[in-house]
Amino acid sequence: MINKLYEKFKKYIKENYKFLLAIVFICFFFLYQLPFVIYRPGGVIDLDNRIVMEEKQESSGTLGMSYVSMMKGNIPFVLLSFLIPNWDLVSSKDITYEGVSVDETIKVDKVLLENGLDNAIFSAYSLAGKPVDIKKINLEIIYLAEEAHTNLAVGDKILEVEGTLVSSLEDIAEVLKKYQANDTVKVKALRNEKEINCEAKLYEIDGQTKMGVSVINDYEYEMNPQMEIKTKESESGSSGGLMTALAIYNALVEEDITKGRKIVGTGTIAQDGTVGEIGGVKYKLLGAAKKKADIFICPQENYEEALKVKEENNLDLKIIAAKTLKDAIQLLQNE
Repeated sequence: MINKLYEKFKKYIKENYKFLLAIVFICFFFLYQLPFVIYRPGGVIDLDNRIVMEEKQESSGTLGMSYVSMMKGNIPFVLLSFLIPNWDLVSSKDITYEGVSVDETIKVDKVLLENGLDNAIFSAYSLAGKPVDIKKINLEIIYLAEEAHTNLAVGDKILEVEGTLVSSLEDIAEVLKKYQANDTVKVKALRNEKEINCEAKLYEIDGQTKMGVSVINDYEYEMNPQMEIKTKESESGSSGGLMTALAIYNALVEEDITKGRKIVGTGTIAQDGTVGEIGGVKYKLLGAAKKKADIFICPQENYEEALKVKEENNLDLKIIAAKTLKDAIQLLQNE
């Protein structure tokens, strides 16, 4: 029986080997990932529908967040990048964090997205003179060191270490003072909104006992009016912080800073309202121009590059740069 099946299989292969080889070649051609990604002009996310708030102030214009479109480097897209203007081939090493894969980098960027939204809320409410208080601080993991021996993962929120509640790196360090390298400590964490029990084997570096995790503050706020920011699963990164803060501010105050204009931009934001440099301003500006934006806002550090891209591509929009959220608001008020 087995011999008959084998003979039939061998005969089928012999008769159809060209077709089968073609299938293998097509699958390889379209699915094999080269160590590159392709950056290309992105689009614009209208933030008005993202801000859910009771008694939200109406806007005559729009505030939008520009983004970069990124595609993984399969062979067809890599070849097209040599033919299509502003499709740029970038090494995967240049867009990832040290020792972290592309997929892990995307996971880290999702954590940074949450942090950027937290900062946008606090800075916008504070500048609008609306009540906002920090109710709770969680420590969210954004990086695991190569030396780390733990079942914790990027995106986990550390709640307790050895039964002690922690809300800062100092809290963790204080607990770890009681332990030595090669000891294993118990860690309670939040993963996908569920509490889990993990462990971490300690090691020593520069005279200090470490778990091998880097964390960022994840804030829970008490605010008035209450507000929610909608996001999509595909979104990541902190570069939408400035525009989200502007959209929240505009929803809180009576004055409409859009003045009927289509305003698009990019930039990170700190809790105190400081605007930070971003990458990929070329693709974000080109995407904003494609969507017929009137004004493009960017961090001060990206201003010269943005002006150069505008000139090279003969773009019809005004570019302004801001160092803080307050700067951005004043510039829009005065335009």
